[in-house]
Amino acid sequence: MKEYRRAKRTIDVSVGESVRIIRELQGLSQNGLAELTGIPQSTISAIENDRVQLGVERAKVLAKALKCHPAVLVFPGWEIKQDTAA
Repeated sequence: MKEYRRAKRTIDVSVGESVRIIRELQGLSQNGLAELTGIPQSTISAIENDRVQLGVERAKVLAKALKCHPAVLVFPGWEIKQDTAA
């Protein structure tokens, strides 16, 4: 194989999708997350479906309940571009 291109390791997800994915990985239902955070289940659903913006304060509360850093929720697709000049 002379040249190959590496497979893309990331996928683009929205803020709402990141909340849903991490919630599901924690084994929580929307109702369970609502109980942990005090955020109504209907609001959690709206966040996960990108109908309501997450916001910094909600991100902090959700991140604490989901045991992750708020940036994981707020910037799900962010990556650092490697400088190829050395």
